[in-house]
Amino acid sequence: MSDDLLTGSSPTYDASSIEVLEGLEPVRKRPGMYIGGTDERALHHLVAEILDNSMDEAVAGHANRIEMTLHADHSVTITDNGRGIPIDPHPKFPGKSALEVILCTLHAGGKFSGDAYATSGGLHGVGSSVVNALSDSLIVQVAKNKELYEQRFSRGIPLGPVEKIGSAPNKRGTFVTFHADEQIFGKHRFKPKRLFTLARSKAFLFSGVEIRWKSEIDDGETPVQATFHFPGGLADYLKETLGKSMTYAEAPFAGTVEFQPRFGVPGKVEWAVNWTPSRDGFIQSYCNTVPTPEGGTHEGGFWSAILKGIRAYGDLVGNKKSKDITRDDLITGGCALVSCFIREPEFVGQTKDRLATADAARLVENAVRDHFDNWLAADTKSAGAILDFLVLRSEERLRRRQEKETQRKTATKKLRLPGKLTDCTAKNRENTELFIVEGDSAGGSAKGARKRETQALLPLKGKILNVLGAASNKLNTNQEINDICEALGVQMGTRFNVEDLRYDKIIIMTDADVDGAHIAALLMTFFFTQMRPLIDQGHLYLACPPLYRLTQGAKRLYVTDDAEKDIWMDKGLGGKGKIDVQRFKGLGEMDAKDLKETTMDPKTRKLIRVTIDENVPGETGDLVERLMGKKPELRFQYIQEHAQYVEELDV
Repeated sequence: MSDDLLTGSSPTYDASSIEVLEGLEPVRKRPGMYIGGTDERALHHLVAEILDNSMDEAVAGHANRIEMTLHADHSVTITDNGRGIPIDPHPKFPGKSALEVILCTLHAGGKFSGDAYATSGGLHGVGSSVVNALSDSLIVQVAKNKELYEQRFSRGIPLGPVEKIGSAPNKRGTFVTFHADEQIFGKHRFKPKRLFTLARSKAFLFSGVEIRWKSEIDDGETPVQATFHFPGGLADYLKETLGKSMTYAEAPFAGTVEFQPRFGVPGKVEWAVNWTPSRDGFIQSYCNTVPTPEGGTHEGGFWSAILKGIRAYGDLVGNKKSKDITRDDLITGGCALVSCFIREPEFVGQTKDRLATADAARLVENAVRDHFDNWLAADTKSAGAILDFLVLRSEERLRRRQEKETQRKTATKKLRLPGKLTDCTAKNRENTELFIVEGDSAGGSAKGARKRETQALLPLKGKILNVLGAASNKLNTNQEINDICEALGVQMGTRFNVEDLRYDKIIIMTDADVDGAHIAALLMTFFFTQMRPLIDQGHLYLACPPLYRLTQGAKRLYVTDDAEKDIWMDKGLGGKGKIDVQRFKGLGEMDAKDLKETTMDPKTRKLIRVTIDENVPGETGDLVERLMGKKPELRFQYIQEHAQYVEELDV
């Protein structure tokens, strides 16, 4: 441990470092607005929020050890040996400690100005307070200045002031223990395997931290104790992930680079990448140790550096075909990990699934490009093998594109029937979209709303067959399923080939009601069981049509659910007079202008990408079987278990 870490000779971190942007919102009433729901994923996100705070201390150089414990009662304790949350009175809130302000006020923290933290994962200042609001018990202890302080909370309410409970001559840091509120999360419980994976991945992301894991719950497959410390960082992570898979480079292209001072943005990027014929490619990216599963600007900058580098190397060695390599070719068989640290990153959404910081693309590309050029020049054997592999992928892609243009012409003639496929005019698959819509009336509005060049429509008549409850001969003779397969240009099951897809995005667009949700569930079940790679490779989406249109004077706003409607009804739209509310009973009620603006135009719409949680293998399949399978008793059991958590029923 460094002397600075022991003595705290860093910039002052006290109550004045904590800034308050606004008061407490009703988190308990609308948890989905802050953690994305009340399901198992949202439950485990609570642990990530607290762990991210400790990781921020480590990345800032103030802590080098973090401990995570899952207790027998399903509470979780996370401790670090950092500076400790300030416990002195907050200057803007007389009578309240900074600790209480942080835990009980949204948008309060030491990360807004950048003075207390150069880089951090929790920038919204809502993480700790949201965890507090959604826990029936939360205890914070702070070891600071050789004294130990404690404050207790329940459902976001302090049970008393911060108190000194003893001396701590040899301890420093923050200790948080919380128990998620069953009123919010029901029977969902923390899973040792999921928390173990979270702790391990955080240790890979910052080589300077040691994370100790302990579980009082033995699930039979997860170690009850472990210590994670990976000096090799992401290179170690990639090596472990690929295991014994054959790779085109003996050692991955990996490194860590501080951003150049001339760019004026402090931070760094770490990466590791290799190519293999043994498995599908993937990229896992992070910003300030927070996973960004939907990618973002840092991913874009990374692949841009790799693409320019491999094309330049191909040109250098006289391989003219290298100029045809694209980013898609790189990702096929390319296994990459990218982690960047930047000040004040901009994320899309509170759960931080996608990085939006524009500077990150330029910073990462400039940092990685020179190193990749040097790596290729120094290891010509690996460089040649990778280049040959990528050229082959490029040639195969171009060949399939030519075949696809012919197939599209044939399929268009074959399927242009009343009530069936209305195809787009683009000859290539790139950027094309197929909207699977509910009924001919919705299809009529969608025809006027679509962009003819890239957007195609396939109306369905009613609900499609439940493939989990049907015999194989029924699948082959069902008209709606045959229409979908014919429109997509693919076959089902083992004969499915994702390369045969005629569209880049398949978008399920159903009414925002119970029947629409059922149709969407049947379609997702079909794709999950018969065309799984289509989901794995990110081609399946759900449209988000609005449920209401709110109008106040000249102001107009579309909202997707009752919760959002209630918020705007209270706040107002900023116009004059009473707010007029129109509920859309179905897509067919919306005119083409409304549908285009809210649901189909890529510039203004929202899409939900359908993904499968790989943290717990097999869990998605088990849930699909329970809800959509042949055994009604399993479905009834699930409804019984979860019915009490339904806040509103719209019949």
